[in-house]
Amino acid sequence: MVSKAASDAPSQAPQPSGSGAEAASGPGSGSGKYLTSSVAGAAKILVVGPLGVGKTTLIGTVSEIKPLSTEAVMTQAGARVDTVVAGGKTTTTVALDFGRMTIDGDLVLYLFGTPGQQRFLPAWRDLAKGALGALALVDTRDLEASFDALGNLEDLGLPFAVAVNVFPGSPEHGPDELRAALDLLPETPVVNCDARDPASSVRALIALVSHLIHVATETS
Repeated sequence: MVSKAASDAPSQAPQPSGSGAEAASGPGSGSGKYLTSSVAGAAKILVVGPLGVGKTTLIGTVSEIKPLSTEAVMTQAGARVDTVVAGGKTTTTVALDFGRMTIDGDLVLYLFGTPGQQRFLPAWRDLAKGALGALALVDTRDLEASFDALGNLEDLGLPFAVAVNVFPGSPEHGPDELRAALDLLPETPVVNCDARDPASSVRALIALVSHLIHVATETS
């Protein structure tokens, strides 16, 4: 789904509608059941990253509808093949997360969170069909865990932005250091975010949308 906003390529970055960083009915409020009449375009966006990086949290934080989550309790069978995550995580997304956020009152983002484990790659690739781009969450405590997700995006040819989800005690690195460590192209946006904070999470998504508009302009 290619958004009208991307084809129009405005000169300024889009802003979240409402006051502050709120979307149409408030990120995470779950109260905006219906789209407003001003909506003119929509885009399917993936939210990707390794197990435990904060994908479910970010989508739940910004979604203006009640988010859909398919989290299940992690089992002993899965423990044999999945990476252990710090912080005592006991559940994992097994199909997808889904949420919706409106930007500028006229652009709707449909957010699809992918499973974090590489063994769910077939489902991951199905979710990518029709996506305009992706927000890749990374954790600086284990950058290597993000390589599979970033490699999948490159294989699919999906443009993306990288959002560093800041956890307590996370090592701090500058954008250039992260680009080198993750082998990113110079134009790939790299931003810090807190997946629990609406304003921070919305800014990360706006950075992605601005990048997608730039990519669309360059290739048109």
